Amino acid sequence: MVLSTESVGGIDEAGRGAILGPLVVAGVSANSKALKRLAELGVRDSKLLTHERRCALYEEITSWCDAVSFLPILPEEIDRYVTYGRRRRKLNFLEAIHMARIVPLLGVDQVYIDAPDTNARLFTTELKEMLRSRPCPRIVAEHKADRNYVVVSAASIVAKVERDRAVELLRVEHGEFGSGYPSDEETIAYLRRWMEREGAFPPFARRSWRTWDRILAATLVP
Repeated sequence: MVLSTESVGGIDEAGRGAILGPLVVAGVSANSKALKRLAELGVRDSKLLTHERRCALYEEITSWCDAVSFLPILPEEIDRYVTYGRRRRKLNFLEAIHMARIVPLLGVDQVYIDAPDTNARLFTTELKEMLRSRPCPRIVAEHKADRNYVVVSAASIVAKVERDRAVELLRVEHGEFGSGYPSDEETIAYLRRWMEREGAFPPFARRSWRTWDRILAATLVP
């Protein structure tokens, strides 16, 4: 959907379910002319695009949008919230903190967000509470916003490209490990080999993920 308001913002993330590398939160803002152009270029949810197409569209997004911003959330910070956070103070809350940091950078009166929480309304309330000490734009947090609003689709592409760049740097330093997601057998095999060799978690891994239970069990079995 191309929004008709003069200038709006969109926020999304990439890498939420990964076991390796950062989670990246990104935001963009654009006027109606830019949003129409991005829609014509084929900007949509990053998961529906190839790596090559995302990279090409990333350049268009940075050219057409008024503001582009992103923040990585590193594994150690994710682990701290997932492990020690109280109820409703875990990963969704951590994402909200970073989204609240990006919102003022967009410089708009309305921001659309792909809600990470199953309760989008409650997530919206929490995010507004974080923004209460600053001028707060209208926040619209919805599920599948990355498919329904081109401005959020653009943010999803920025988040995905920036995460991919961070992951590629990790590959250069630590070797090939697949996608970095627990559903990827290449990633799991890499982590098993690392544990057998080093006897410790990789420094770029999320230690709070339950996936480690089966990795450790497989490593301990002779």
